[in-house]
Amino acid sequence: MSKILQIRRGSAAENNNFTGLAGELSFDSDAKTMRVHDGETLGGFALARADLSNVSGAVGSGGGGESFDIETVSSAFWIGLFAAHNLRPVRFLESNPSTVANVSYLEYIFDSVANGTDLSAATAECVLVCQTPEAGYAVGDVVHAFGVGTRANPRPNLLLDSNGLRVRFMVGGENLWVSNKNSGIPANITNANWKAKFKVWL
Repeated sequence: MSKILQIRRGSAAENNNFTGLAGELSFDSDAKTMRVHDGETLGGFALARADLSNVSGAVGSGGGGESFDIETVSSAFWIGLFAAHNLRPVRFLESNPSTVANVSYLEYIFDSVANGTDLSAATAECVLVCQTPEAGYAVGDVVHAFGVGTRANPRPNLLLDSNGLRVRFMVGGENLWVSNKNSGIPANITNANWKAKFKVWL
């Protein structure tokens, strides 16, 4: 005959008035959870259920907490968080897609006045966005591994003037290529199948 182990059990009220031995477990028949005791704390410590239904303010199945919406977090919270960890807040800007062509350069100007921030410490990159399937890529794929002529993964030049931040990707009239999505081998692209997009971090 198999043996069955039953631990001390009772209602929430009974558990609340019980000080178990150090390491003792008891079952709360109202909350349907276990309590761990340390030999001195009245009521012990209730353990969280898998559905978090006995955890106040928890987000989850049956948890009773509110859903987290990042849009409702105040600016003061983020400023304080970055200050506490000695981090500089990062802003991210992205251009509209522009035509790819064998020209001297591709350029996008980020308006520093419209963005309301100092763009002098910005860094940038240019990416290609697939418009028509080519070199193993599907429509919408963003490609970082590409080059111009014999240059692989060139970075754009940044020029700050009265108009704003000019992000200029030098093409020099050469052909652009991408690393094939599956083989990694450089493949010349059809300009009409791609758009260029500039990304800036502040």
